[in-house]
Amino acid sequence: MAQKKSTEPVVQTASSTGLTDLGIPGGEQLREALSTCTDPIRAIQEFQDENSILLPSLKPALPLLDLHSVNRFDFHGSMVERLKDRLMQQVSSLVSEKDTDAESKAKLEAMLEKCFLTIKNPTLRPVVMHVMKHINNIPEDYLKKLLEDPNLYKESATEVKRQIWRNNQSLFGDEVSPLLSQYIKEKDTLLFSLEPANSNNFFTPAPKSRRQGEVVQKLMHMIGRDVKLYDMVLQFLRTLFLRTRNVHYCTLRAELLMALHDTEVHEICSVDPCHKFTWCLDACIRERFIDAKRARELQGFLDGVKRGQEQVLGDLSMILCDPYAVNTVASSSLKVLQHLVAQESLPRDSPELSLLLRMLSLGLGAWEMIDSQVFKEPKPDNEVITKFLPALMGLMVEDQVRLVTKKLTEKHKNSSIPKTFTKSIRQHGIAAILTLYYLYNVTKHRNKDAITHIIPKMTDTHNDLSLEDPFVHLLVSLLISMADDFSSEDFCTAVFDNFFLVVASREGVRRHLLRLLWFLHPKLPTSRLTKLQTQLEPTKEHSEAVHKQFSALADKINSYTPSPAHDSPALESPLMSVPTPAPL
Repeated sequence: MAQKKSTEPVVQTASSTGLTDLGIPGGEQLREALSTCTDPIRAIQEFQDENSILLPSLKPALPLLDLHSVNRFDFHGSMVERLKDRLMQQVSSLVSEKDTDAESKAKLEAMLEKCFLTIKNPTLRPVVMHVMKHINNIPEDYLKKLLEDPNLYKESATEVKRQIWRNNQSLFGDEVSPLLSQYIKEKDTLLFSLEPANSNNFFTPAPKSRRQGEVVQKLMHMIGRDVKLYDMVLQFLRTLFLRTRNVHYCTLRAELLMALHDTEVHEICSVDPCHKFTWCLDACIRERFIDAKRARELQGFLDGVKRGQEQVLGDLSMILCDPYAVNTVASSSLKVLQHLVAQESLPRDSPELSLLLRMLSLGLGAWEMIDSQVFKEPKPDNEVITKFLPALMGLMVEDQVRLVTKKLTEKHKNSSIPKTFTKSIRQHGIAAILTLYYLYNVTKHRNKDAITHIIPKMTDTHNDLSLEDPFVHLLVSLLISMADDFSSEDFCTAVFDNFFLVVASREGVRRHLLRLLWFLHPKLPTSRLTKLQTQLEPTKEHSEAVHKQFSALADKINSYTPSPAHDSPALESPLMSVPTPAPL
């Protein structure tokens, strides 16, 4: 009974590894030989002779190995490993022979047909997997068997999994989903990080360095050169963008396409109708400005969308909704407006500005376009062009005049912002984003009066554009560079009371404000800092991230000790003893 139990696993393993199907005797044949023979020792010897490695040169070495206490199992195991490695090298060299591509393909397919039966043998499985890795069209039956066994699927190379994913979108979605979640988490970490290196701003990294990130590279490897898998990923990104309104999915859409462009995956780039447009826009983002030549190229791509292919506008709008694209287009628009002010020209007379506004309108309307499935460029609003833009240009002039006047005299007049201007910010995305970027511009130049004038108006903008994380992050980064100006209570009132605290019910804004205080707290008056801590103390309704950030800020404030003021050292100079000359 004990003998039967000890041999049963051997029989089960031998039959499940597929060796018997290849005509190689296993445990079942050995049991049969032992149960029918008259001399078991001789039967075992014959079985070994028939099934050992049949190389005449090895036989004389076997007794020598016996004398050194090297058992046959270890010897055969080492020989199998050597032969396995040699076979895998032969397969790789077979694939690299481009001159006999068709012949190599036929050899690989024949080899797979013979060896696939051994795929459940742990020792021989790497050979089978290696052969499959180099076959572009694996038979469907083999792919089904891989899919049925979780362990085999897990051990399969990405090249093999691609062929499974092509006909199994849900499985591919399960594989991609963790990467997309990781990408969003990385973007949020960058936006809310308290590290000094990140106190500059979210928009600093160059496009090429951004797409070297882990998630983009992994997605690119999973897609390979397969157009169908690429199309699936784009569909996932569109769906998630619709569900969450998270603009980082738009960023990933552009980064993935440009990463494939960098590695010259022509099979995909040549069929993506957004490729050339994205390539041109990527160059503009890298240079942080859209010049006249690039503008004409971008306009040509937009005008080139043919009737019946309007769906391309959905993808183009997603690419233009990318915060890095919005940042470049809006910054360029503001520079054009400043140029128009200097030239005393009207906004409607600038074709370059018209194109930039067209691109802004497409990007800001991406979610509505994809949600409604109405792929049509939104018409430019006459009110924005004829009323808002001249009002914004007037505001620029007034702020410049006020700055000069203040330098000459302390008396200066604070003009009020027209109601039509405020109305445009609330009703039109273009008006909101251009005003926001004008706020960035005056903050960059530390124009406190202009900031005080504009920032309260940014609490109520179209679709709360001014409260989106990338844009609040950029404002905070610019305000950090004005740390010394926060010693003024009037400036604190404008920034904190009239803007941040008004919209602090949004978790993102609250976290950005905590980040601002992380860097500013030594410069703030004690009463103001204490008041802010009381107002920002989180409740049970706030997330764990807010609680952690507030707690870290409180610890930093409590542990802060200002640097002691050092007395200036006495000057040791012989001139100090010289008498002061008498006045003339």
